[in-house]
Amino acid sequence: MFVYLDNSATTRPYAETVEAMNKVLTDDFGNPSSLHTLGIAAENHVKAARKSCAEAMGASENEFFFTSCGTESDNTAILGAAEAGRHYGKKIITTAVEHPAVLETVKKLENQGFKVEYIGVDSKCRLDMRQFKKAVTEDTILISVMALNNETGTVMPISEIAEFKDSFNRSHGTRILMHTDAVQAFGKIPMNVKGNLKGVDMISVSGHKIHGPKGIGGLYVKKGLHIPAYIIGGGQESNMRSGTENTVGIAGMGCAAKISHENFDNRTRKMRDARAALLQGIKAEVPEIMVNSPEDDTAGPSVLNVSFLGTRGEVLLHTLEQDGIFVSTGSACSSNKKGQSHVLGAMGLKPKEIEGAIRFSFSEFNTAEEMEYVTEKVKQAVTRFRRLGSFR
Repeated sequence: MFVYLDNSATTRPYAETVEAMNKVLTDDFGNPSSLHTLGIAAENHVKAARKSCAEAMGASENEFFFTSCGTESDNTAILGAAEAGRHYGKKIITTAVEHPAVLETVKKLENQGFKVEYIGVDSKCRLDMRQFKKAVTEDTILISVMALNNETGTVMPISEIAEFKDSFNRSHGTRILMHTDAVQAFGKIPMNVKGNLKGVDMISVSGHKIHGPKGIGGLYVKKGLHIPAYIIGGGQESNMRSGTENTVGIAGMGCAAKISHENFDNRTRKMRDARAALLQGIKAEVPEIMVNSPEDDTAGPSVLNVSFLGTRGEVLLHTLEQDGIFVSTGSACSSNKKGQSHVLGAMGLKPKEIEGAIRFSFSEFNTAEEMEYVTEKVKQAVTRFRRLGSFR
């Protein structure tokens, strides 16, 4: 049996996504900036995709810009906001559990004289809101908090943060902006800039997390907000992001966003069902575990992180791979770096508890039958490792 449970790293593209991309590759391959019919055909794909991506978050088409990936979107938002607001203050607030695309960017700004405060989390990666509210001061210019954690699946209180930010701006006359890295949240939890994300000024998303292609991302920038471009040149994307548009990737992301949005309830229900089935199976069949993900309403549908005590996650990963099961030990973007998960570390886990952690991440294609198979194979792998470990 083949069971793919590494959907937080990347997803399998929809068949419709591949078809849409092939159409651009073979037929409508013109440069969208060209004035002839091939260029116009390519431009129409960009327009249609922009509409689909914007509608998926309740935004206007002129508020959504294509980038090369979620990392570029994060960089654009954070560096742009810092440049635009440096005359008002130099304080940036983020969390200790952000993706490296955010953490490395604010670290760069720290080296340029900005002050960054990192808000902590509890043992389930839930944000310390008391610390956050205390951290917001009149010299704050940017708040960047991810919408859904990529290692634990914890849903962050973005609405509450945005409301507090807006209230603080009104009462203190400040100009604090808010950015959220929603790469893991897009298509998995409700996202509407006129609803639960009202007050959020910039939102980063990515194509390959929603069954679109790799190499394409997007950035929502609230109407009326002006930040300097990160990549400059020919002025594409309304001067927000220069460079010939990746029309193939854009068409694929637009198709995936449309499908994800139109089937949102059914898709997320399947993810939740698979997650619940696996969690129940592991808790029933495998002793001595720590569930690092939330088990309450702060849990998103797409991620389950479990530490199998007395084991090594990397060994379990490769053992499960031999049975056709694909999982991860944490963020794919951090897997080439030495050291343990900064997210689990910030949650207070001990080194041995982090060492035994496995991240299972789900899509709508996972089934209850697959989860029974995974439970059995996890049980066998953990039992085998613990038995062998006793002879060391």
